[in-house]
Amino acid sequence: MTRSWWGWGDTEEALTAEESEALVARTAAFLPGHDFTDHAPPAPDELPVPPSRLRPPAALARLCSTDQVDRLSHARGKAFRDVVRNMEGRIEAVPDVVARPESEQDVLDLLDWCSADGTPVIPYGGGSSVVGGIEPRFPAPAVSLDLGRLDRVMEIDRTSRAARIQAGVYGPALEDQLRPHGLTLRHYPQSFTHSTLGGWLATRAGGHFATLATHIDDLTESLRVVTPAGISESRRLPGSGAGPSPDRLFLGSEGTLGVITEAWMRLQERPRWQAKASVSFTRYADAVRATRAVAQSGLYPANCRLLDAAEAFLNTGVQADGLLLLAFESADHPVDAWLDRALELTADHGGTVTARRGESGSAWRSAFLRMPYQRDALARRSMIVETFETACTWDAFEPLHDAVTTAANAAIAEICGAGVVTCRFTHVYPDGPAPYYGIYATGRWGSTVAQWDELKTAVSEAILANGGTITHHHAVGRDHRPWYDRQRPDPFAAALSAAKDTLDPAGVLNPGVLLR
Repeated sequence: MTRSWWGWGDTEEALTAEESEALVARTAAFLPGHDFTDHAPPAPDELPVPPSRLRPPAALARLCSTDQVDRLSHARGKAFRDVVRNMEGRIEAVPDVVARPESEQDVLDLLDWCSADGTPVIPYGGGSSVVGGIEPRFPAPAVSLDLGRLDRVMEIDRTSRAARIQAGVYGPALEDQLRPHGLTLRHYPQSFTHSTLGGWLATRAGGHFATLATHIDDLTESLRVVTPAGISESRRLPGSGAGPSPDRLFLGSEGTLGVITEAWMRLQERPRWQAKASVSFTRYADAVRATRAVAQSGLYPANCRLLDAAEAFLNTGVQADGLLLLAFESADHPVDAWLDRALELTADHGGTVTARRGESGSAWRSAFLRMPYQRDALARRSMIVETFETACTWDAFEPLHDAVTTAANAAIAEICGAGVVTCRFTHVYPDGPAPYYGIYATGRWGSTVAQWDELKTAVSEAILANGGTITHHHAVGRDHRPWYDRQRPDPFAAALSAAKDTLDPAGVLNPGVLLR
């Protein structure tokens, strides 16, 4: 497979001409009159990339690349605004060097070099950031620290059901190494094939489970982190009350406090039993109440994903005001009884089972995995296709949802003219849901990035003003900084800044993310 330098995933997996035509036809049905002219991305070797301003020490030269395509591929993540700027050939800032350490000692040596020279260094996992987390938005020369060669499962503790894993391993390679042991991490973000364990840890990624172990945090037993001030390694423990957690300091730190090189991760037996169903509702409010009932029941489904009418129709073809996708799984016992009880709860709120084996869920899952490729195909045709997510308590959901959709629709009407807002719950907790919104709007070629930035500002303001978090699982990066700065308490911000000064005294680790 060939990784796309400008867009999502692998070039071989991009939409075919036939798929693109069908997608445009479906989109044109609800956005008639839009100009769907295709704009192909430029060849990367034809872009005016400035020469590297850095010369690595001789001892590190073998780890470093200044290849033009390599630098372009590490310059941005995979958000809408990233792929559009790539398509437009807008070269604003690229790393001067891409460094690929082959050992932890290499990481130490590279950090020593950058710290001594005051050179910013951006830790890089799979490059799938959608919040500007790996982009050098500063004038200084920069090093992109690609951990992709640290990609092995080093040790497996079958008794405790855990494994010591290097941070640069991609999702599929990780599961391939665990499969012979009958074990799995069972963490499947949408970016699974193109993201790494270290990236999941550094961004507190959300994964497969809609309940219980929703984030990578829940699967983390201990971390080993290389910082300019030394190596931090936490003790392997199932739990601890010994003061503030050292792991919690680095989980979600986005490469600003250190470079995660290894982690002991909690594993599971591979599931043997599954039970699935889809439930439709004629009123969205009833669907929300049913979802809350399941979330608070103690049944803990693996999947509990609520799609609103637009999301259900666009991605499954089902016409319903709400479509709830439920799934239970276990390595130990059949789970049909758990599904039966969940369906009783949904029936109490007017739900109708539309598929017991989960045909609608399977259709949505296929569409879910193809969404980023569809996004790229529509972005090439001047469409604004992007997402944003949050979380709130159940009592706050209705006013937050109303405020966010109102703000989004008003901004679309003013900035774009026409568009659609969709919503789904990606994760649910006993005390609240994690709503994930999608925007499909008409744009003007050459202006779609600016248009999206305006839309993003409008919806972010609505989220923060109505009690939501600026991000549930996409991290802060540079794009969410203005709202993150307002969301976090001031004393915590001061403490985090002090931790940064101690662990990274030269201030070289991913400047502009989370902190200065």
